[in-house]
Amino acid sequence: MSNTKKIGKQTIRFDNPPVIVETASIVGPKEGKGPLGETFDRVVDNMYFGENSFEKAERKFIEEAIKLVVEKQKIQASDIDFLLAGDLLNQMISANFAASTLGIPFFGLYGACSTMMEGIILGSMLIDGGYASKVIAGTSSHYCSAERQYRFPVEQGVQRPMTAQWTVTGAAAFLLSAEAQGVNVSHATVGKVVDAGVKDPHDMGAAMAPAAVDTIITHLQDTGRDVGYYDLIVTGDLGAVGRAIAADLGNQQGYDFSQLEDCGVLIFDSSQDTHAGGSGCACSAVVTAGHFMQQLRAGKYKRILIVGTGALLSVTSSQQGESIPAIAHGVVLENSKNPE
Repeated sequence: MSNTKKIGKQTIRFDNPPVIVETASIVGPKEGKGPLGETFDRVVDNMYFGENSFEKAERKFIEEAIKLVVEKQKIQASDIDFLLAGDLLNQMISANFAASTLGIPFFGLYGACSTMMEGIILGSMLIDGGYASKVIAGTSSHYCSAERQYRFPVEQGVQRPMTAQWTVTGAAAFLLSAEAQGVNVSHATVGKVVDAGVKDPHDMGAAMAPAAVDTIITHLQDTGRDVGYYDLIVTGDLGAVGRAIAADLGNQQGYDFSQLEDCGVLIFDSSQDTHAGGSGCACSAVVTAGHFMQQLRAGKYKRILIVGTGALLSVTSSQQGESIPAIAHGVVLENSKNPE
C-alpha cells in the first residue's frame, strides 16, 4: 500500500496540516537593537538574564519562551501533549533543565541550528498522525555560552575572522495545534547530512551551504514546484558568506537562488559588527516566530519555504581535525486563511 503522505525522496505532505496557533520569542540586547527588534515579544537587556552564568541564562531564555507561548494562548502547560526542544550546549542542557520544571512530556532534539525546523517537522507529524492535538517546539542559543563551548571564551578577546557569525542570544517556542486556522505547516522536507569537507569552525556558512542547497533542490523536485512558487525561500543561518555560496551552487545546477533570504543576514545590520551575520539555534527560530509569522498573518506573504541549517560539529571532532558535516530541514508555511 502506497504512503500518500510521502512524496518524492524526502518530502512529507500533511493531510491535515497542523496550524501554528501561537509563537513566542525572547532575545538578548544585541538582537533587540537590530533591524527586527520590534518583532520580538521580549528583549532582555542583560546577557545574564538575572542568572549567575551564561548557561543558566540560556536555560531561562527557553523556559520563559515556552511559558510565554502557553500564556499567550491562555491555556495551561498540562494542555500540551508533547514538548520537542533542543539547543547547542553539551547534552542539550538548556532544554533538558527547562523541561524538568515544565512538567510536559518531552522529546529532546539535536539538529544544531536546524533544531527549530526539526522540531516543527516532528511536531507536525505527531499532530497529522493523530498522536497529539497540541505540541510545542522550541529552541535556544546564547552567544557567550556557544563561544565558550565551540571556540574561545569571550573574556579571552580572540579576534574573530570576517567569515565568523554571531550566535543569536534568545529562544523561541511554536505552539502547533490540530484544530485552528491560520499559518499552517503544509509540507516538510527532511534533510540529509552533507559533508563538504570544511574544517574551519569560524566559517559555518561554507559548511552549511551545500546542505541547504541539497534540501531546497530536493524539495522542489519532490513537489514539482519551481523557485517562483514561493513568495520567499529562506535559509536559517548561512550568513552573508554562506548565502553567496548557496546562490553559486544553485546556479551551477540550473536554479536561481539570487533572491534567497537568510535569517542570519536579516537579524543584524552592518553597524553591529557581527561580521558574516547571525547564527545559532535561536537565529531562524526568533526570526520566523517574529518577523515571518507576522508577515504571513498580515497577508504580505502567502507561502514561504524556510530551511533551517545546522553545522553538526562538536568540540571533540573539531579539535581532532575532522570536517564539519551539516544538515538542513525545510518547512513550508502557508496562510490557510487566504487559499488560492
